[in-house]
Amino acid sequence: MVEWFKRSQKSIAGDEKRNIPDGVWTKCPSCAEILTVMSLEKHVWVCAKCDYHFRIPATSYIRLIIDEGSFDEFDINLVSGDPLNFKDSKKYPERIAAARKKTGRNDAVITGLGSIDGLHVSFSVMDFNFIGGSMGSVVGEKIARAIERSLDRGIPLVIVSCSGGARMMEGILSLMQMAKTSALLALLNKKRIPYISVLTNPTTAGVMASYASLGDIIIAEPKALLGFAGPRVIAQTIGGELPPGFQSSEFFMEHGFLDAIVSRPELKESIARLLRYMLPTESDRQFPL
Repeated sequence: MVEWFKRSQKSIAGDEKRNIPDGVWTKCPSCAEILTVMSLEKHVWVCAKCDYHFRIPATSYIRLIIDEGSFDEFDINLVSGDPLNFKDSKKYPERIAAARKKTGRNDAVITGLGSIDGLHVSFSVMDFNFIGGSMGSVVGEKIARAIERSLDRGIPLVIVSCSGGARMMEGILSLMQMAKTSALLALLNKKRIPYISVLTNPTTAGVMASYASLGDIIIAEPKALLGFAGPRVIAQTIGGELPPGFQSSEFFMEHGFLDAIVSRPELKESIARLLRYMLPTESDRQFPL
């Protein structure tokens, strides 16, 4: 009998198969393009084919936006308590401990003072890796103190948001942070001190309903998920279908909520240019830290 299906060449399986080390390649979730990690790092984790913005750590935004060597972090040692003795599948203190171990941080926001192209600012950036960037008492307090530093020094405020919303494990204490931060931003507005809010993927719920949506100028990265409730909840509430692209940066821009959509590599230049428009004189642009 003729062996029609007999392989005539050596198999490429087994020892002869080339082993590609982990972490060299990754697939774009949007267009499925296979990309090298090295090329992504060079382009600030933005897909060169479809402009999809991978989520990056909070520290990467500091390196991207803040002038090198100028950032001075504040309120590092604030740690959440367990006011409600909350427990779901695990106790709240255990979740906090796991998040601290994972991120090397005490909570979901980094705040401090720095400069952007020579312009002194109070700067905050949220870390989604810490319990989904959720806002509890510590996040609210750190954001409040960042606003107060803007008020005390008369310098602009820049907040980069990335959050699933208020932290349910702290109940009403989390929701109170919405009112606290919003009230302080009203004082900032009264003093005519600029505030630029930067929205990244995702920015939702209690964070979106408070300080993230109260900027004098609101900009977002492309294709970011924005909104208060999830699309399924909204669809069930209104009893109808949602329009295509609902809750994307592009949808928000089309309907007048955003002032601009800015690709990540252009964030620093865009923020600096906006601050110079909002600070009309040279003396307004230079404040001692």
